[in-house]
Amino acid sequence: MTSEATIPGSTPAPDGRPELLALRALKLGDLLVAVPALKGLRRAFPDHRILYAAQEWLRPVVGLTDAVDDLLPTHGLDDPLPIDHGRIDIAVNLHGNGPESRGRLEEIGARVRMGHRSPGWEGPEWQDGVHERERWASLVSWHGAPADPLDCSLVIPAVTNPAPGAVVVHVGAAYGSRLWPVERFAQVARRLAAAGHQILFTGSGKERPRALAVADAAGLPEDTVAAGQLPLDVFAGLIAGAALVISADTGAAHLASAYARPSVVLFGPAPASEWGPPPGPHTVLTDASVRRGETFSPAPDPALLAVTVEQVLAAAADHGVG
Repeated sequence: MTSEATIPGSTPAPDGRPELLALRALKLGDLLVAVPALKGLRRAFPDHRILYAAQEWLRPVVGLTDAVDDLLPTHGLDDPLPIDHGRIDIAVNLHGNGPESRGRLEEIGARVRMGHRSPGWEGPEWQDGVHERERWASLVSWHGAPADPLDCSLVIPAVTNPAPGAVVVHVGAAYGSRLWPVERFAQVARRLAAAGHQILFTGSGKERPRALAVADAAGLPEDTVAAGQLPLDVFAGLIAGAALVISADTGAAHLASAYARPSVVLFGPAPASEWGPPPGPHTVLTDASVRRGETFSPAPDPALLAVTVEQVLAAAADHGVG
């Protein structure tokens, strides 16, 4: 859906339509839980051009939402949004409800602002403990754009799947608090490979050494490691055709939800009640009774460490992979 006239990384030029800007300058999983809200906005404002303000690297998946026309490259909230004052007709705060996100949207002088209730903003009250899909779907629904929190599907990208039917083992995560031990990932992969399943290890470029370590410990060759080698749309296509996805609470798990692919999701600091998958072929493993909830900790959360290799294998078997 990206405009052909847009240079990647630049502010898209106006095309004559009124414009709606949705701010959510966060990561892949954050985009994916906002998809129901974006689809509600698309249906409510069919004549508007919808821009999504987030980091440039998300562009390939933004185009798969079937709800966004273009991306406004935005790296966090430290700098003003790269859009002319008064250009935006409707500004939607899907980022949060703090003064930083509200301030950035207030600066652009939109005719209409949608967000949670706060000084100068009309909207529903912010509630803690709400699932993220429900939070943002409820927000836009309150503002007259009905959204179904379970409407989270993505378009399958028109790319070649590098390993159709593989078991995707996503070994990375943004923070140490979500990193299940290398040895445990390796034991799971070794057992599933021995049962005849194709294994593919994924992660970011920075996570490639960790993925290589898992493959080595599992006794699997380097060519099973795709971490750092897949463009984001190819990664989405891989997940869309996977037999099973094993991952911490990361973008990979949310992609599995979007494509309704069987998944085993390992939760640590974040509660599954707020970030877990929708109903479907998904199993959540965690131990909430020992959760510390320290997202930015370098050490794995006890709730994650409580998950055993045997639990993961049993969950995989429940999804027909064993």
